[in-house]
Amino acid sequence: MITPPTPSAAGYSRRSQDIAPFHVMSLLARAQALEQAGHDVIHLEIGEPDFTTAAPIVQAGQAALAAGHTRYTAARGLPALRQAIAGFYRDRYQVQVDPERILITPGGSGALLLASSLLVDPGRHWLLADPGYPCNRHFLRLVEGAAQLVPVGPETAYQLTPSLVEQHWNADSVGALVASPANPTGTVLSAADLAALSQALKARGGHLVVDEIYHGLTYGMDAQSVLQVDDDAFVLNSFSKYFGMTGWRLGWLVAPPKAVPDLEKLAQNLYISASSIAQHAALACFEPEALAIFEQRRAAFRERRDYLLPALRALGFRIDVEPEGAFYLYCDVSAFTDDAQAFCAHFLETQHVAFTPGLDFGHHRASQHVRLAYTQQVPRLEEAVARIRRGLETWVR
Repeated sequence: MITPPTPSAAGYSRRSQDIAPFHVMSLLARAQALEQAGHDVIHLEIGEPDFTTAAPIVQAGQAALAAGHTRYTAARGLPALRQAIAGFYRDRYQVQVDPERILITPGGSGALLLASSLLVDPGRHWLLADPGYPCNRHFLRLVEGAAQLVPVGPETAYQLTPSLVEQHWNADSVGALVASPANPTGTVLSAADLAALSQALKARGGHLVVDEIYHGLTYGMDAQSVLQVDDDAFVLNSFSKYFGMTGWRLGWLVAPPKAVPDLEKLAQNLYISASSIAQHAALACFEPEALAIFEQRRAAFRERRDYLLPALRALGFRIDVEPEGAFYLYCDVSAFTDDAQAFCAHFLETQHVAFTPGLDFGHHRASQHVRLAYTQQVPRLEEAVARIRRGLETWVR
């Protein structure tokens, strides 16, 4: 007889208690309270672009509403949108992806839910880089699996490597999830890096899952898709970042053909379909007018990075690996503190600048790191740096 897990003191499931909250949300709530009290808070804590959804997409969404496109779609999504995504892979990566392998999901989170539900049995795990995006490990807990967090640092650009896979792989390992560009570090895996990881995992019978949600937001180079080197990999992507559709909650998953029937079955049961209105709106993402807007915004993010990176280094924040993508700076603040939460609280309360403690991204040296999102215009970043400079003068280690 299987002994059921002991319920929590509140009588709720153990999994709900094991999944940690976003610590940044309490910081955000305090920042909003300060704003309501009349203070000017500079928000560098939340990973959401400050740009609103581009006009062609909004217009397409309005047209979809007017045309009555408000019913369920097929669980895998609109055929026209899956075809458009396949065309995007052809044009941007020179990769042929059968639209039948693409599933449209409620945000990148929906894609992660499908992949983890398909690949991870109770008690099994994926290897994940620490630091990394926290929801990755929480989704694994949700499906009664686990994350094997692998400490990484500047020496590997905060990414997993074949050597680290070899060191940390065990009998319960079933795969690895990597992100390129990564949150919170902004580092990017080359095609050679991805191919080496693929080979290391295949040698052990494992799956490679790649988060490509920040593709398009790279600076001075273009990120390589894992599909250019491994047709069997699982790819998570989203319309939230490069395409600027955060609140529309739309993403996609590319999977090997043999996995699609089981993934479709899961999608039917977990969420029926992604938003029909969002899917119709997203068709406009691939039109030349919209793509030109996205490229202008990419240039703006690069300008912000190129200002904030040297400005923070000049203040004593250590950033050992220059981020090539996303819109974050992951900073070592050990010169100032070994309590990143108190450090963040100090700058929020005294200077009204909000940024995120490393605790949200894992355990490895988390108390000595903070993440700043350059999702504000350069004049606001300049003001933030001025305030941080003043705050350092009053900070007591």
